Amino acid sequence: MSDTAVPAALAEIIDDFNAVTERERLEMLLEFSDELPALPERLSEHPELLEQVVECQSPLFLTLEIAATDAHEVSLFFSAPPEAPTSRGFAGVLQEGLDGLPAAVILAVPDDMPDRLGLTRAITPLRMRGMTSMLARIKRKINEALAA
Repeated sequence: MSDTAVPAALAEIIDDFNAVTERERLEMLLEFSDELPALPERLSEHPELLEQVVECQSPLFLTLEIAATDAHEVSLFFSAPPEAPTSRGFAGVLQEGLDGLPAAVILAVPDDMPDRLGLTRAITPLRMRGMTSMLARIKRKINEALAA
């Protein structure tokens, strides 16, 4: 992928999705669902610290922490039930592709990034909107934190 706004780890995930068949893409999404890290105890014991992404068909919550460094590295945290593998899979893609990157890098990720996974025919538009909303929510939360 030649888009310089897509960070290397995320570009690699996008390339991996596009290198396989539609059915295999769904299997990959399920693998990301299985690999989504559990919330750290400080967040799992305080669900009020997470924000629900209401556009997702399943209950998905997220939050982030920004390091007090010049680069403002972002740590991403997601919570979604195991019975929501699509939402968990999308969260897993964003977690693996963006976690730990500088805020400016994440803010530059194109808004159509979810479409680039090649899942638009395999997944309902409503579910695709959920992933687009996750990315938008992450960007909004970064902007809010940096403005504070």
